[in-house]
Amino acid sequence: MLRLGAAGAGGLLLTSAGRSTELPLGKPSPFAMGSDPLRPGTAPAIMPAPSAPAGINPALFQRAKAALDARPFIRQRDFIGIADFGIGSGDPRFHVVHLPSGQVETFRVAHGSGSDPAHTGFLDHFSNRPGSEATSNGAYMTADTYHGKYGLSMKVHGLDWTNNNAMARAIVIHNAWYAEPDMVAQHGKLGRSQGCFAFSRADQWKVMNRLGGGRLIYADKLA
Repeated sequence: MLRLGAAGAGGLLLTSAGRSTELPLGKPSPFAMGSDPLRPGTAPAIMPAPSAPAGINPALFQRAKAALDARPFIRQRDFIGIADFGIGSGDPRFHVVHLPSGQVETFRVAHGSGSDPAHTGFLDHFSNRPGSEATSNGAYMTADTYHGKYGLSMKVHGLDWTNNNAMARAIVIHNAWYAEPDMVAQHGKLGRSQGCFAFSRADQWKVMNRLGGGRLIYADKLA
């Protein structure tokens, strides 16, 4: 059985064939000195820019962090997964963030065929409808593992109205032949899933070990 948790199969020593950075969380920009909207002739205050670990859309990171903060029942709060579906499937776009250090690993992940009917490699839209074979956006919590069509896989609970059919639709984390690196080498993009988070075999193992045990995944497209 796969042993999940912060100390399991990787702990805090994160290595990957995917893109990896090890930078602390960015610091917000300072406020403008001497600005006071109540005094005439003073410049307006400059609001701090959103901060995020390197390589992650700051606005998307803030949404993911807010989703975690709003759910105190999620007890495992060391790692968080962020899927940026504003990026094409040929590029790494699934970020696994170690929140205490800001260290990031990034992997390629497939999206659903219903979200990309022309198979452009870019997600066009989300759907939570059963039978849509589309990707759903929102917050997820990882659940049990099981052996299925693609071997060892991990279930996820959809926590928002935009993805609350995840269990009924059998949306899971699994590996797939169409998510292997040679697909990008041949076609410039990954194949499509039926709405699941599909990774290469090597990357799926790393993602499940970091995010298993009831951790949060946040998926969205802001661009």
